[in-house]
Amino acid sequence: MKKPTKAIIPAAGFGTRFLPQTKAMPKEMLPIIDKPIIQYVVEELVEAGIKDIIIVGSSNKRAIEDHFDIPNEDLLNNLRAGGEKKKPYIDMLYELSNLANFVYVRQKGPYGNATPLMSASHLLGDDECFIYKWADDFFTPEANSTKQLIETATKYKGGVFACTRVKSDDEYVKYGIAGGAKIDSSTIEMSHIAEKPGKQDAPSDLASVSNYLLPAEIFKYIDAAHKNHSEGEFSFQPMVQQMIDDGFSYYAREIEGAKFYDTGDKLEYLKTMIDFGLKHKSLSKELKDYLAQIEY
Repeated sequence: MKKPTKAIIPAAGFGTRFLPQTKAMPKEMLPIIDKPIIQYVVEELVEAGIKDIIIVGSSNKRAIEDHFDIPNEDLLNNLRAGGEKKKPYIDMLYELSNLANFVYVRQKGPYGNATPLMSASHLLGDDECFIYKWADDFFTPEANSTKQLIETATKYKGGVFACTRVKSDDEYVKYGIAGGAKIDSSTIEMSHIAEKPGKQDAPSDLASVSNYLLPAEIFKYIDAAHKNHSEGEFSFQPMVQQMIDDGFSYYAREIEGAKFYDTGDKLEYLKTMIDFGLKHKSLSKELKDYLAQIEY
């Protein structure tokens, strides 16, 4: 199985839970300290060997394109005027624009997480597996969940879902739960994925989150499903189930050594900011002191 070199990031949503902040700013550009959320996602992909990143967006996501573009002359002139102490910023901005080959595609089609895949399908080869990764949630960067997906796909030859262990009962109705046979301490071979089943009907405690390694064959199933789609959410998970029923192998991999962050939720976004602040080299001590003296 070839290692993936391409990734698709869906980024066409409106981020309504963060209005009015997201009226003019894409939710993917909300900052965590000094980087937007989507940059953490991109950096993980690049570290895992991804070369081409396809961002499927909409007309209100120009800020994402600008962020990964070369810096404009007005900004460069301002930094140059700052002398040697500002030079590291110039180097950093050029490194950012050269992280990967970025391709931007407008999303077209029905509401649902299969539509970004359909919108980008023409940019992938017939025998190319790829990474499909959300832009507003991720695992602890140093754990690199994408690398772990690739390791599992290389070992077992199939598609892979990134998973985390359920920590509270409400997560059983928030995420899809993977079912199947355990094949090692962190992996099950999937027989099905139960969408938000509730604790009583959950087939395991492995919740599917964040990212996926998908085989190119999924596009045939998406095309077939789209021809018959008339209403409701157009999701790719039922297509994965059809593939499993047809004999394709899929695995659920618990991401090890990692904490999962869902920054699409206001409270979880705040928790993420605090965690990253407490890990920050120059901010952690003062932030700890500040938190310690707050009266609740």
